[in-house]
Amino acid sequence: MQNLYKVGFGGGCHWCTEAVFMSLRGVTKVAQGFISPKENIEDFSEAVIVHFYPDIIALEDLVAIHLDTHRSTQNHSMRNKYRSGIYFFEKKEEFVLAEIMRELQKDFDEPIITSIIPFGAFTSSQEQFQNYYFSDTEKPFCKTHISPKIKFLKEKYAKHVVIK
Repeated sequence: MQNLYKVGFGGGCHWCTEAVFMSLRGVTKVAQGFISPKENIEDFSEAVIVHFYPDIIALEDLVAIHLDTHRSTQNHSMRNKYRSGIYFFEKKEEFVLAEIMRELQKDFDEPIITSIIPFGAFTSSQEQFQNYYFSDTEKPFCKTHISPKIKFLKEKYAKHVVIK
């Protein structure tokens, strides 16, 4: 088996993002919390760090899933709290992510606003919010906001999903 890699994703509520990535084969850990970019270490927004095996799920698939499960083409008033970004940990990943984004843009009618950002810092969410969706899928927020994303994930990315 290959080495374990990691990448950060932000764009919507981290409860939603956490549930999406926890549902995937090859993902071993999803750390939910707040990420800031390297250039502005105090500018945290909701995000997750996804630890994965690329021989099981490719980075390209993770990026495609991320773009498809949040508003990756829309700016809105909450973009500071919900920055649409992909955070890389090593400089060489920046070029790879840019190539993936160029390819995936073909699948969207509008320009993707998701930024490729050097990782700065991470602060974990409070324990009570960890594994938010899977701890109780019947919570109103889960039923309204997260369950539709999981349903979409099962439909479009079924080969990558581990939950039934």
